[in-house]
Amino acid sequence: MLLRAIVTSVLRLGLGYGVALVGGVLLGVGLARSRALKELAGPLVLGLSAVPSICWLPLAILWFGLSELAIQVVVILGAVLPIAVATESAVAQVPPQLVRAARTMGARGPRLLYGVILPAAFPGILSGAKLGWTFALRSLMAGELLFVSGGLGQLLETGRDLGDTALVLGVVVLIVALGRLSDVLLFRRFELEVSRRWGTEAAS
Repeated sequence: MLLRAIVTSVLRLGLGYGVALVGGVLLGVGLARSRALKELAGPLVLGLSAVPSICWLPLAILWFGLSELAIQVVVILGAVLPIAVATESAVAQVPPQLVRAARTMGARGPRLLYGVILPAAFPGILSGAKLGWTFALRSLMAGELLFVSGGLGQLLETGRDLGDTALVLGVVVLIVALGRLSDVLLFRRFELEVSRRWGTEAAS
């Protein structure tokens, strides 16, 4: 039962986070590069990013019922906005002289975006992606807690119903371990590579 719950939650987290990462980066780049989009959607994105992810669950249930899709909606909405805000900030903070130099050398359009702007903004985008992962994990646990879902959140709820402190603490430890493992296996490697490439790695 425990292994099945872990696999279920990890698969949900991977799917929801993947969608949120792609959507958040695209939205963030759009906000940073399009004045019209920034004026139209910028304040809304910033305001909605302050809404706790659990607040999206009642709306998701109204739309999709007690379903897998409802949980995924909560995970995606919980992660996509922090990623978008961080990406917008990272792209907006790319040094203007770097962009001007690239244009002087003939970089335009997609070549400028993918060859200059996004690589320069990557450290900030990575920080946003890491933050988004944390929000996605929190959102997933919140969604799984509220109805039968077969994941770690449901095990927490089962432990509460049974008064099983050991089960509750064990699941909490597993969630902490999952967050730590993802940091070591995913983000730490990217952070080290970014540090080496940008010359910010601490001298040994």
